[in-house]
Amino acid sequence: MKTVIFDLDGTLADTSADLLNAANKCFEALGYKSSLNLIDHAHIALRGGRALLKKGYDLEKISYTEDDVSKQYPLFLDIYEKNISTKTFFYPGVRRALKILKQADFKLGICTNKPAYLAEKLMSDLNFRAEFCSLVGSDSIPFKKPHPEHYFESVRRCGGDIEKSLLVGDTITDYDTARAAGVPIILVDFGPGRHNIKGLKPDAFLSDYCDLFDICKDLIS
Repeated sequence: MKTVIFDLDGTLADTSADLLNAANKCFEALGYKSSLNLIDHAHIALRGGRALLKKGYDLEKISYTEDDVSKQYPLFLDIYEKNISTKTFFYPGVRRALKILKQADFKLGICTNKPAYLAEKLMSDLNFRAEFCSLVGSDSIPFKKPHPEHYFESVRRCGGDIEKSLLVGDTITDYDTARAAGVPIILVDFGPGRHNIKGLKPDAFLSDYCDLFDICKDLIS
């Protein structure tokens, strides 16, 4: 069975505003101003909450340890969960592109380093969870991207064939995952992390979701 596995943040949807908001609220609770912003720090959101918290400490010139970050992380997750779909949106053409893939008998899944419960909530809030037959988060199994087992599990839960699958992502982590798994990789070149993938050589770049079906058809025989 032909299978297309998608990363979530920065690939299917722009989640950066809600992630940045959660980090800023943590610093407001500590008595500091909100310094993280979409223009300068959206790409950091792709690396998750801990990376955002560390950047926030740096911006405020606050000395911190990993323990300080760990203490703030549960608050970050709580705030983010409560506001997970406030400003998040799917990129143009995503819903239509995935509908076309499904009509052509492709299985669809999600492989994300976001905690599974947050990914599930986000996709349900945006009324798009039913389109995917698998969703494997960072805590779903003992491995996460770029370990290939994370990807393999996403394909298996779809009932798909590894040799007839590919990954659509937006970061070097996705690129490394696909290369480790021995499958084609499509990188979107319009998300917050677009400047960090310029030197990579994926099997294809995706600039418009209207082109996704043709690319997948060419890469999966």
